[in-house]
Formats: sequence, structure tokens, C-alpha cells
Amino acid sequence: MAGHRQSKKRRYITWAAVGAAVVAGAGIVAQTSMAATVWPAQKTFTGRAFDTCTAPSLSAMKAWHTGFYGAAAVYVGGRNRGCAQPNLTASWVKSVDSLGWKLVPLYVGAQPPCQSGSNPEKLTASTAASLGTQDAADAVAKASALGMKAGSPVYLDMEAYDTMSTACNDAVLTYVRAFDKGLRAKTYRSGYYGFSSSSAKAIATAKDRTDLPGNLWYALWDKQNTTTADWPWGTSQFTNHSRGHQYMVNSKETHGGVTLTVDRDAWDAPVAVVG
Repeated sequence: MAGHRQSKKRRYITWAAVGAAVVAGAGIVAQTSMAATVWPAQKTFTGRAFDTCTAPSLSAMKAWHTGFYGAAAVYVGGRNRGCAQPNLTASWVKSVDSLGWKLVPLYVGAQPPCQSGSNPEKLTASTAASLGTQDAADAVAKASALGMKAGSPVYLDMEAYDTMSTACNDAVLTYVRAFDKGLRAKTYRSGYYGFSSSSAKAIATAKDRTDLPGNLWYALWDKQNTTTADWPWGTSQFTNHSRGHQYMVNSKETHGGVTLTVDRDAWDAPVAVVG
């Protein structure tokens, strides 16, 4: 998300510097394939969503509930989460849910070893599996503490990196698989945010689909409010309400008399189970 954990300038530089097919319905299958597990019903939202670094105040959420947006992404945790979250409490989640908002939980986990810059948590080939398991447990704990129940998705935020580095890409996929297994063991659905040119592409084009996310949220800043017309990969991938598209960033908007700067998303995927 532009400007949220990296500066806008750095994110554009990183994105510019970096360089299968799944059967129909594989998103749902991947989310619910653990044997002998009774999964809560999926809660799906289809429409326009927004994400912004700090969860807005309750009064801002009330003002913004005009019908233009129906969902909001919130950063529930992760050592690389870039903003304080004074508003993001269990009470806030319950209140905005009662207003009719749908929530998209984001977790900013460990970042790739080949990614430029420094982060509080970076994975390596030797730590990828253990960090993935550890971060999944933390993500579930954080989401649960906010009142986001089992059956909710958690979207792992993976920023742009050089996917042409086999060693780096393999380490990232190891981390993602461990993270997803940890989520699913607690009956939380797996999601993933990344760039269509790099981190999301790595997931969409991986030959081994084992334990990869069931829902893909791709950053492609083409200003197209769609999850289909500009979908970069095969039409049979991530179907059955398993796609999100971040299509515009740093949009300064006023709704209900309140001005916020947000990123816009086209959404057709799971959202948090609250209440």
C-alpha cells in the first residue's frame, strides 16, 4: 500500500526495479482443504473498498459510510506494520461492523531477503519456515483479539521484490506456505497482497500450489475498478470470490464532510467474520 510502510518514492522505485494455472474454484479449495476441519461459512464482499495506513476514527467511518465504499482494509499486526493504530480496537471493529462496513484484515509480516532497504523483520532461507509459523500464530491472535472470528481471512502483505532471484523467491514461498498452514490450522482463511509485477505474480505463477493462499489481492495501479478486465493471469485462477485489486493509490477524497487519503480497491473476496 503506497506510502504506508515505505515512502511513495521508494515503493515506485522498488516496483519498477523488479522485474501454473489453477483449476476453477481453486481459491475456495485451497482455503478449505484441510481434512476433518469444519470451516465457518465464508463472508464475502463484492464492491469498492479502501485501505489506508491508520484505521480512521469511528466518526470518520460514520461519515464515510455513504455507499461509495463498502469495505475497509485494516492493519491488524506484523512487525513491519508502519503506522500506529490508536483507533483499531475490538470496540471499533464491533462499531464499524454494526454500521455495515466490511473489514479486510492485513498483516505485514516478514519481508524478502532480497528486498531493498531495511525492515524490522526480514526472512532468510533458514528462518522462512519458522517465521511463517510464528507470524501466522501472531496474526490469528491479533485478529481474534479484535473480534475477527474463525472463518475470517488474513491477507499477508508482501512488498515488491526481485522474483528473478530463485533463492529469494524460494525463501518467500517457504515463508508464505508456513504462514498459510498456520492460519488454516486455526480455520482462518489465507489471503495475500502483492504486486502484479512481482510478489503477487510469484504466487499466481508458482508451479507448486501446495499451501499457497486461496485469495489474491493484486496491486496494479491502472485506475480500473475491476477484478476481471485487467486480471493479469489465467481466467480460471482465483475464481469463486477470491480476488482483490488495488487500482489507485494516494487518492485524497472527501465523503460526508471528512477528508482522507486512501488507496482504492475493487473487491470480490472474503472479509472478516465479526459479531
